Amino acid sequence: MPNLLSLSEQLLSKPPRSCGNSFFKTDSRKVNMESASLENLCVLYHSANYIVVNKHWDIRIDSKMWYEKQTVQSQLKYHFPELADPGTYYGFRFCHQLDFSTSGALCVALNKAAAGHAYRCFKDRLVIKAYLALVRGIVAEEKVTVDFAIGKNTTEGKTHMMCIEGTDGCENPKPCQTELTVLEYGTYEGDTVTKVLLQPLTGRTHQLRVHCSVIGHPIVGDFTYSLRTDNSPYRMMLHAYFLHIPLENELIQVIATDPFLPSIDSKWAPERCVNSLEDLLKNILTKPQIEKQSQEETETVHRSSSPVESEEQKAQCQQWLCEWNLD
Repeated sequence: MPNLLSLSEQLLSKPPRSCGNSFFKTDSRKVNMESASLENLCVLYHSANYIVVNKHWDIRIDSKMWYEKQTVQSQLKYHFPELADPGTYYGFRFCHQLDFSTSGALCVALNKAAAGHAYRCFKDRLVIKAYLALVRGIVAEEKVTVDFAIGKNTTEGKTHMMCIEGTDGCENPKPCQTELTVLEYGTYEGDTVTKVLLQPLTGRTHQLRVHCSVIGHPIVGDFTYSLRTDNSPYRMMLHAYFLHIPLENELIQVIATDPFLPSIDSKWAPERCVNSLEDLLKNILTKPQIEKQSQEETETVHRSSSPVESEEQKAQCQQWLCEWNLD
């Protein structure tokens, strides 16, 4: 088991591995402020079995619509045509989901066996994710555990939304929790906002967006969960900052650089720091359960059968991927 503290120190002191390569190196202002393109793919991690990219905020992971040419799938095919698998619909196996308007760390498996190992980590709740967000208003408490079951909204006109248990039209709500920790207070375009670190303890569709909205602090730029009122920012301010997948033979652990900085977006003006992002990340990395979970995952993998997928396993995998669409 690698030394997690030393890994966190390395991650915090060095740029992402592949972003330093001239082929992938891009200006951070352009990546965050301009529209996505085939060329501006930033790779955070690359091994024989996985690629982790820093997904742009203005791009879908994949699409069945012929007119949508700009997707993470098409970016990967453009940069890595030799790695595309013709046996899959999209050419690449995405290990989890990020919403269209969410940026950050996104893991892609390069073969069926790798996808199976990653799937088991998600299924067994061993994956650790931490997101950065700017939310509306002042979050009074330094740390909040948001605990509301979330289900699909079946109300007419809101069928693409999620909702909390007890609201009209909420179908099949499932328990979920999010830990919110305040990082900074400041303003965005002159309005009071709070920069927070969000750690989903469970995974449900739109979980972070719904939980922030229900406590009265919707994410800046979240048009859907602000009841279609928050449409002035250039993007939704939600970013998958940290990803930890404790696989049997390799530890995937990456940071997707913080995009919510005044040097990148001058409309964000921090005024008071409450918690250090670096310190919070070290606390996440050194929690005792990480090593225990990794050992449990290894035992599970050793007990598992052949990586060949049955139809039932494929269906289960798709269900888990849907549930782990965390933002």
